[in-house]
Amino acid sequence: MNAENPTLSMDTSAALPEVPDLNPARLWRGWTFWFGPLISIAILGATLLALRHFDTTPIRDMLPANPIFWLVFVLSYMLTPLSEFMIFNRLWSLPAAGMGALLRKRLSNEMLVGYSGEVYFYSWAREHGSVTNTPYGAIKDVAILSALAGNLVTLFLLLPALPLLATHEGVIDAQLMTWSIAIVGGTSAIAVLFRKRLFSLPREERRFVLAVHFVRIIGSLALTALLWHLVLPDVGLSWWFLLVTLRQLLSRLPLLPNKDVVFAGLAILLIGPHVAITSLMALMAGLILAAHLLTGLLFGGGDLVQKLARR
Repeated sequence: MNAENPTLSMDTSAALPEVPDLNPARLWRGWTFWFGPLISIAILGATLLALRHFDTTPIRDMLPANPIFWLVFVLSYMLTPLSEFMIFNRLWSLPAAGMGALLRKRLSNEMLVGYSGEVYFYSWAREHGSVTNTPYGAIKDVAILSALAGNLVTLFLLLPALPLLATHEGVIDAQLMTWSIAIVGGTSAIAVLFRKRLFSLPREERRFVLAVHFVRIIGSLALTALLWHLVLPDVGLSWWFLLVTLRQLLSRLPLLPNKDVVFAGLAILLIGPHVAITSLMALMAGLILAAHLLTGLLFGGGDLVQKLARR
């Protein structure tokens, strides 16, 4: 009975059900493949929805023809992704293609949910393994240092602005402002005290990142003041610097409600009711929204087409 049974020599693997590939790396790549295009589609949808409800009538007559304005506007709009490209180029040797990812990162943060851009950029960096194999630590550190730089600039600007704000007590709730300052100062102090546990980047890299964020914030304030002055040149540039400083303060203080209303009230008190502050803010918001839409179409749509072509 040593003869081989032909029925037992059959390949039994054909009778087994196909087992799905549960390789974590493969599953991760599938997630990162679709996350970028989904973010791009969400950005386009959010931008189109905002444009649908945006009234352009009050700002048409304020559109400046001065080419200097448009050059300054483009520089102001690109300042954040350019500064981040400088940072990640030093940390990762980020290629030029990373600029598109950084632009989508900004759109995601501003048009969708705060810090969703960091999640998108993390997925992009993981998918492009040649850029870095460990993106989480650097992205986390850069985001925290950005918030820390914004808090420190706010606290620094508060020193000369406090007497002015105290003069107009009816515009800002003093108690809420005190608590807001305490929160900003407290979170900054925590980040500094626990820096060794909180950050993964080396000290020299952290200093570089923080310096770039400081330059970006101060540069953004200066360019915004210049843009406002180019739209309404009858108001002196020094007044616009003061107003943009106040706007920065209000935007960073967490507990103050109706910040746009408070800012408009301070602007009227400082430079008079004859200046079209509301129309100016509407103009700038509309231009930024249009820039978001154009950027989303160029980089979001292009990214989706490239991914589908490689699929």
